[in-house]
Amino acid sequence: MQPSKGIRILAVDDEPHILQFLELGLKNEGYEVRCADQGLTAITAMEEFKPHVVILDVMMPGMDGFEVVRQLKKMDNVAVIMLTARDEVDDRVKGLSIGADDYMVKPFSFEELLARINARLRNQFPHLFGEVILGPFSIDDRRREIKLDNRILELSPTEYELLKYMVLNHGLVLSKKLILDKVWGYDFGGEDNIVEVYVRSLREKLNDKDHLLIRTLRGSGYRVDI
Repeated sequence: MQPSKGIRILAVDDEPHILQFLELGLKNEGYEVRCADQGLTAITAMEEFKPHVVILDVMMPGMDGFEVVRQLKKMDNVAVIMLTARDEVDDRVKGLSIGADDYMVKPFSFEELLARINARLRNQFPHLFGEVILGPFSIDDRRREIKLDNRILELSPTEYELLKYMVLNHGLVLSKKLILDKVWGYDFGGEDNIVEVYVRSLREKLNDKDHLLIRTLRGSGYRVDI
């Protein structure tokens, strides 16, 4: 069960029947829902409503979905799932490269949308779920604690954020640039070798001498295997 109570979702689409479908379905699941039928209205709603998740159509008159994503990602930590009627790889790549977190093609299954919303919430707002258990790791964002095999790890604030990000995205190859953007922030002006320093420290604290938990993929980045 996902903790839908108290979770805010903003639906943005210029087609009234789709907005109505999303609003009714998501409210029935217990989410707080607000709708917007254009980009500028979505920006205003973001400021007032402060959603956890935005479901955003790409093709809208005026400000399109791509520009809306750029603006939303500058404003707050929000998960953006983009919708499009066009199954074009270029659109997907563009959306993801400018900050969208997921992508769905119309027509879509509502059950699949719910699953994707749940995945984004667990990834970006784990504190809403209390303790998240993934393999040998447990993450409690309220206590700011990560355990490995029930052993509390002694982590600095940055080590905590880095390990949490890598564990929540286990199985994915995470480049140094992506890690810098997500953990240190887009305005970080330092060198990317800082990631290597912190990964080395985490491996020591995880007793991961053989790099079986945090793997290095030369030329690509890191991947957590659990």
